Amino acid sequence: MMGCLICVSNIQAQQVVLSGPRIGVTAIGGEIAELLEDEYEVYPIVTQFGWQFERRFFTLDNGSSGLVESVMLLGGLEQGFLIPSWSGIIGFRDAKGTEFGLGPNVSPAGVGLTFAVGVTLNIEDKVNIPFNIAVTPINGIRISLLTGFNSMQSND
Repeated sequence: MMGCLICVSNIQAQQVVLSGPRIGVTAIGGEIAELLEDEYEVYPIVTQFGWQFERRFFTLDNGSSGLVESVMLLGGLEQGFLIPSWSGIIGFRDAKGTEFGLGPNVSPAGVGLTFAVGVTLNIEDKVNIPFNIAVTPINGIRISLLTGFNSMQSND
């Protein structure tokens, strides 16, 4: 019990808001890939463009932090097709930028969970450049590689 009280006392509750553009590619497999190819003549590897909203809720003394992300993407535009998706991720980032999280995903493929891992590079404490891999197993599987940037806006 004392260990938990000590952990809580080392948490800084300052919230930091981060947001910025995302770009990447998604490979789609399974039933959804077949549907895209057969019904819509869309190749199941699509580009992604979108925006990520992130809020860091706490930071530990060692620099690790808990965060919540909302990621909205539009895929398939290069093929004249629109595939919207939204993911809400609850995650953790260590002081070196390694991160992981999971949360709901909503898209035309259905509703399910997205699992994400990655690393965020911090440049001069002003700009973050994330590199993430997300796996979404809904009616097949989607594997996304995403990057982008965001800037820190303190929300005191």
